[in-house]
Amino acid sequence: MFKNPPAIGLDVGTSRIVVAQKPEDDYEFESQLNAFVSIPNSKITEAVLEREKIPHTTLAGELIVHGNESEKFAGILNAEIRRPMSRGVLDAKEPDGLRMIREIIKLMIGPASKERQKLCFTIPAAPLGAQDSLTYHEATLRQILGEIGYQPASINEGLAVIYSELESSNYTGIGISLGGGLCNVCLAYLSVPVVSFSVPKAGDFIDSSAASMTGELANRIRLTKEASFHFNGFFSDKAHQVIGVYYDDVLRSLVMALKDAFARTRDLPKFTRPLPIVLSGGTALPQGFRERFEKILWEQDFPITISEIRMAQNPLHATAKGALVYALSDL
Repeated sequence: MFKNPPAIGLDVGTSRIVVAQKPEDDYEFESQLNAFVSIPNSKITEAVLEREKIPHTTLAGELIVHGNESEKFAGILNAEIRRPMSRGVLDAKEPDGLRMIREIIKLMIGPASKERQKLCFTIPAAPLGAQDSLTYHEATLRQILGEIGYQPASINEGLAVIYSELESSNYTGIGISLGGGLCNVCLAYLSVPVVSFSVPKAGDFIDSSAASMTGELANRIRLTKEASFHFNGFFSDKAHQVIGVYYDDVLRSLVMALKDAFARTRDLPKFTRPLPIVLSGGTALPQGFRERFEKILWEQDFPITISEIRMAQNPLHATAKGALVYALSDL
């Protein structure tokens, strides 16, 4: 937990929650899994968790471990972790989700250190071609943050990537955040968002699809993916091969959505120079990801001229950093 930062950036992702602050010259980050797991309840277990300082809570007679430690206990118990969010928003089908996301956020940032402390949190864009309402998700997060003393503002996740990574182009370009629940995209001109949308295929889609093909738990597929999967390599292991198939599915869906969205958007600005694309998020981490994305993009007759495709300086922290940049600009 950070102490007395002038403002806070909060990336509320389906898979992870990341906090950014800048107490002096350097950015600092903290990350927790946006997840929880129920474990056998006893007074002894609860006392041990207290001694080990493992974040937990009791709910309706259950002992629930949340945040990073939930992954370890899920592995020991051969169980799936539970998530407060699905496809980028609060999951109405998870009865304990709201309580748990409140606990994880409070664990990470605590109450505001001063009256009306600025905090900017990320929200997803609506899926391309859909009219999904994000009102409940955004309003609920705003209420949680307000209750613990913050003055919250929200920012589109793709725009946050632009604020984090594209200062050198006056915040003009395309920011893409490839997370667990969604791929979020924003095209901005001089910091003004022009096109924003999401694609509901991302890391969780890869995990669940590969799990159904291999018979493994989705959480174990995720751990395998994060630990050892990379592009442009041969794998004798079936799990890695299947992960590669579904990664390609995600990338092709994303590229086709980009092409479709930009081709049909009326009144796009007349860009005087090619635009950069910045990739971020945990799903973009495997070695060779940028090259694979670039290859698939260049196969298309893309409607916008691109100057470069590059990774964010720190893909896991870019959206939280962008949210903080926005919060600091409003002090």
